[in-house]
Amino acid sequence: MASRAGIDTKTALRLSQDHQEIKFALKAEFDTDTVLIHTGLGDLVIGGETYLGAGTLLAISDIEDSKELKSAGVTFSISGMDIEVLGYALNENYQNRPISLFMAFVSGGTDDVDGYLTLYKGRMINIDISDDVTGSNITLQTENRLLDLRRPSNIRYTRESQQYLYAGDTSLDQVTKISQMDIEWGRAGGAMSNSVWDGSEALDDEGRQRF
Repeated sequence: MASRAGIDTKTALRLSQDHQEIKFALKAEFDTDTVLIHTGLGDLVIGGETYLGAGTLLAISDIEDSKELKSAGVTFSISGMDIEVLGYALNENYQNRPISLFMAFVSGGTDDVDGYLTLYKGRMINIDISDDVTGSNITLQTENRLLDLRRPSNIRYTRESQQYLYAGDTSLDQVTKISQMDIEWGRAGGAMSNSVWDGSEALDDEGRQRF
């Protein structure tokens, strides 16, 4: 059995073998449609989706990994693409759209996928287009989702943030009032009573704190 999340038994078995035939598959999710291509020839079925062969027309930059909480982006270069793919690059609002890279293990001499794993998941951030005699060349720059961990969420323990996340929830309605209360616990003349406060006056009929 596989011991790492996202790697099934078939993939784990292929990883343990000495010789592999591997193809890389790119999934770029635009608003209008999803571009599915791979580094081989012919069709390749991964997860129920059919990827078209781009051969050497698809190039992928190095994927860096380290023990630190950081991850460099990955650049994909697509050459000689048809007018449909070029239209996505020119007309779609592509920024922050999901992009995934898979590594597929195929049976020797065939396009049958024996297993696959996700190498990279990120978002598109920039597309550069250049033209030459062979057609349009598209360079797609992406960033890793790990970068979200370094960005402030701007979510606080306040009623406003709680309503934004869970409309109608009242669990944080009294946070502001509590933060401004001056309670001198167990001391005569405190803010809650003229005598030593034992907490009984501040409970409702069901035993809950009254503010």
